Amino acid sequence: MPSTKRTFSGFLLFCSLLVLAACNAGPPARTLRLATTTSTYDSGLLDAILPDFEARYGVEVEVIAVGTGQALALGEQGDVDVVLVHAPAKEEAFVEAGHGSARFPIMYNDFVIVGPQDDPAGVRAAPNAAAALAQIAQTQSPFASRGDQSGTHSRELELWAQASLTPPASEDWYYSLGQGMGATLNFANEKLAYTLADRGTFLALQSNLPDLAILFGGQSPADNPDPALRNFYSLIPVNPEKNSSIQADLAMTFVEWFTSIPTQEKIAVYGLERFGQQLFFPDSDLWRRENEGK
Repeated sequence: MPSTKRTFSGFLLFCSLLVLAACNAGPPARTLRLATTTSTYDSGLLDAILPDFEARYGVEVEVIAVGTGQALALGEQGDVDVVLVHAPAKEEAFVEAGHGSARFPIMYNDFVIVGPQDDPAGVRAAPNAAAALAQIAQTQSPFASRGDQSGTHSRELELWAQASLTPPASEDWYYSLGQGMGATLNFANEKLAYTLADRGTFLALQSNLPDLAILFGGQSPADNPDPALRNFYSLIPVNPEKNSSIQADLAMTFVEWFTSIPTQEKIAVYGLERFGQQLFFPDSDLWRRENEGK
């Protein structure tokens, strides 16, 4: 019997501690659901800046890293609160269709064409990115396309159109993968293929891509000779009428934080220490007003 009493007393103490812990715990943290392109995730940018937002507002950010097309689809279905994407034409259509409230520019970086070090298609000498793709097609050098309706894939298709070419549906040199940027780069490295990549993701993964080099786009965004390779990112809060669980107020708080000068300054310096160059350039309306004429 004494041992039974001790066990029962211990159980009561355990229950009391659970109740006390529940009483002392604050309200559960809110979760912001962010659908974003893989480049912002794979480049490490979000890991560098999101902890500030989470700590400042007591919010957990659930990052869903997919291609732009998938991110916009999640927004259209009302499964996320805000999207961060980089395909202006698709973004405008998304807002015009009533799926999002407005587009908020936040930053830009650039695309580059990477490929095998010996550059069999002679891409290094091309005058612009469209001509580089034309040379790849002419020589039928292996090319890895994301093929996933992402912002990067959309830009690739635009460049093919500029070259007055249509990507082949079934050729043994053109690979449409339906994969994210990291997987596409790994495939290109294994196959010694060319591909279009955002600079940030390539630099973040370069140590694992020994057989690939930047062949067109310069060694920094400032050196990129083709304006068609500039890559603009926007935030779009999802229309709260899509789903009763959408947190419109929290999404706007996130937009205000992302476009603020302190966060834009964090974006401006990201990459300098690790890669020796700026990977993203601030581009919010507030940033541009503050830096006009500088």
